[in-house]
Amino acid sequence: MDPATPCCPNLACPARGQTGQGHLRIHACQDHRFRCTEGHQTLSATTGTAWYRRRPSAETVSLVVTRLAHGCPRQAIVVAFGCDARTGAAWWARAGRQGQAVQEHLVEHPRDVGQGAAEEIRVKTQGGIGWMALAMMVKTRLWLAGEVRAHRALPLMRPRLGRVRRGAMPRPLLVCPDGLSSSVRAMRETCRDPLPTGAQGRPRLRPWRHIDLAQVVKRDAQRPVVDVERRSMDGTPARVETRRRRSPGHGVSTTADIERLTATVRERLASLTRRGRALARHTLTLRQGMELIGSVDHCWTYHASLRLAASAAGMPCLKRTPAMAAGITDHCWIVQELLSFPVPPPRWVPPKQRGRPSRALKRLIERWCS
Repeated sequence: MDPATPCCPNLACPARGQTGQGHLRIHACQDHRFRCTEGHQTLSATTGTAWYRRRPSAETVSLVVTRLAHGCPRQAIVVAFGCDARTGAAWWARAGRQGQAVQEHLVEHPRDVGQGAAEEIRVKTQGGIGWMALAMMVKTRLWLAGEVRAHRALPLMRPRLGRVRRGAMPRPLLVCPDGLSSSVRAMRETCRDPLPTGAQGRPRLRPWRHIDLAQVVKRDAQRPVVDVERRSMDGTPARVETRRRRSPGHGVSTTADIERLTATVRERLASLTRRGRALARHTLTLRQGMELIGSVDHCWTYHASLRLAASAAGMPCLKRTPAMAAGITDHCWIVQELLSFPVPPPRWVPPKQRGRPSRALKRLIERWCS
């Protein structure tokens, strides 16, 4: 048991969300519990992971989640492992929530995206139609964000681009969406920052500089694509052309990379299979599957386009996952690593109060907020 690994989840504890600060002590080795000296409460060693308050063995759950993440139907899981259908659904939901937490903690941090791509998938559900919107970083094939809604409109685009904005620095950015006009509008409304002027009232929002939108519009005739039109929505044509040449894809604005990701999601998520019987009833089920499959794709799936040449003659080429190419991890994860990754809660924020803060509060702020 290592006290430097977990973190205190107590909302009132000033050491919440911090690790390696010496505030945790071993409380019970047999029960794998620690005690926080600041919040004066005990916590489990599995707090913040998918194993929290779960009795099944880690090996069994890892095998089940691995098969579910690669498209195995739940009925086959029930027959092969002898578990109840509700148990398999509970493991599916918990793995999806863990994948979303890991995604928000590791991926949604400001980084130089360079070029991004976005696309939507039409999903057939029981009793209706839904839409799943995805976004990725083209250079590293890293899945950035996703959203599920019942309609293909602005309420679908804004949350997805909001997550992309949290993971992108305000640097030169080239985005290649499809022909949907609401994608361009949502991008213009999301990538803005308030411009403080010192006057009263709401400040004016200023859009990010050096953001280019190259829309890719495809026209088909009943199935095959017969024409592809590329439009420069924002940015000068010369600047857009320069960033096209510097970006992957032979200098051509295309949605081929994001279409490869959507094909992977459609292949591994049974409810997205065309003319299938495993239709989803709720959008929450689709969201959990999307989060799990997206985490699987960029954490423990090698991509042939990300391989590096051998450093010396006779040496094999270096295989990389999107997370390795983006510098998030230094090795290929396995399922058990993803499920056992402790996601810390948000850090403690000092309470707002009138007057001068007390000396005790000042010491806490200096200790845990500096």
